[in-house]
Amino acid sequence: MTTAPITEDEAPRTAATPPRRSGWAALRPLLLRLHFYAGVLVAPFLLVAALTGLLYAASFQAEKIVYDHELTVPVGDRKLPVSEQVAAAREAHPEGTVSAVRPSPEADATTRVLLSGVPGVDPDHTLAVFVDPYTAEVRGALEQYGSTGALPLRTWISELHRDLHLGETGRLCSELAASWLWVVACGGVVLWLFRRRALRKVRGTTGRRRTLALHGSLGLWTAAGFVFLSATGLTWSTYAGASIGELRAALGQETPSVSATASGEHAGHDTAGGAAGDAAHGVGLDQVLAAARAKDLGDPVEIVPPADAGSAYVVKQVGRSWPTEQDAVAVDPATGEVTEVLRFADYPVLAKLTRWGIDLHTGTLFGLPNQLALMLLAAALILLILWGYRMWWQRGRGRAFGRPVPRGAWQQVPPYVVVPALAAIAVLGYFMPLLGIPLAAFLAVDILLGELAHRRTRRASAPTD
Repeated sequence: MTTAPITEDEAPRTAATPPRRSGWAALRPLLLRLHFYAGVLVAPFLLVAALTGLLYAASFQAEKIVYDHELTVPVGDRKLPVSEQVAAAREAHPEGTVSAVRPSPEADATTRVLLSGVPGVDPDHTLAVFVDPYTAEVRGALEQYGSTGALPLRTWISELHRDLHLGETGRLCSELAASWLWVVACGGVVLWLFRRRALRKVRGTTGRRRTLALHGSLGLWTAAGFVFLSATGLTWSTYAGASIGELRAALGQETPSVSATASGEHAGHDTAGGAAGDAAHGVGLDQVLAAARAKDLGDPVEIVPPADAGSAYVVKQVGRSWPTEQDAVAVDPATGEVTEVLRFADYPVLAKLTRWGIDLHTGTLFGLPNQLALMLLAAALILLILWGYRMWWQRGRGRAFGRPVPRGAWQQVPPYVVVPALAAIAVLGYFMPLLGIPLAAFLAVDILLGELAHRRTRRASAPTD
């Protein structure tokens, strides 16, 4: 649950020659010490992740307010053909090439014409030109990033949450936080459930015990949410994400995609019907969109023009809200016929779970309620971290941070528990190196320091001649 230091009534009682324990009595001191140090050392990374995650969850609604002029228009009588809207966008912005078109998904929404290769725009981004679907008036142009269509404000916050604008170093910091969040949460739940019932109460308590009770109660209620955020956040991390991708590939559970290769006798011939980069290939955007509509592709959709003379149009749904609609079709630019259909219902199970998990993590699956829930989880994590450090301070009588849980707890754990635990750490180190490696390092250092202290004690107590 988090991060926290342990109060004196949590500290294990040690003796000069402690007997070997079994079961929970042997594991609890080690779990206490691990929870303490994980809280102290990982809490700063978790705090940053929680603060930036809170901002990101709020950025969806902020984006609607900040870019209202570009995103919305007065509702008119009839929407113009998509080709006319693209022509208006190209007249205002002839630079670059049309990489995709997102027709107006709602009555009061603008159409987005996405341009790639625009000078001054990040190569990984596109320039979104916003067009009034009723009048073809260009309402503005903004950089856009990602499949959710993030505009500059949300893009900046998203990158802050993902890598703190520090590149790969920042991504590793975020992965470290995600790797440890579920461990700290689950460890806190176990410690809380096995505490004496009298020590769980909040009402009527004061000082360290009250802080601990608040910390434990809130952590217990939010632990499942933290485990979910940790698991879904790791799916697109650097190392754990790569391991997850390899596992999905080995199981045949990768996300499928519709083929963009044109078929038929016209494949390979130049079917372009307009100037280079204006998306007017072959039968054109309007007929392609009509063909996709005939296959039940409802809004919002994105039309991707053919990359070359041998490619097809791809029309895909880009809505991430529930129920998920991610169908896609390929359309032959020469004939306007649909050559391939891909339904979300036919996705492999893990591909569906990954899609839903990411969308729930980012706040798009259930819209505003989803975003509010994420903000509450982020706020809860911030409180847990602050309460954790407060307990550490209170343990030192308010004058200094308290002493950590005594080391050497691992010596009381029976071999039949230690051996499987070491094997689990090795597996974790392979799939989640930013969890496994720090955990192995912590145990190794703890064992080494404990052994050194034990030898010093033995030398000090040895009889002298």
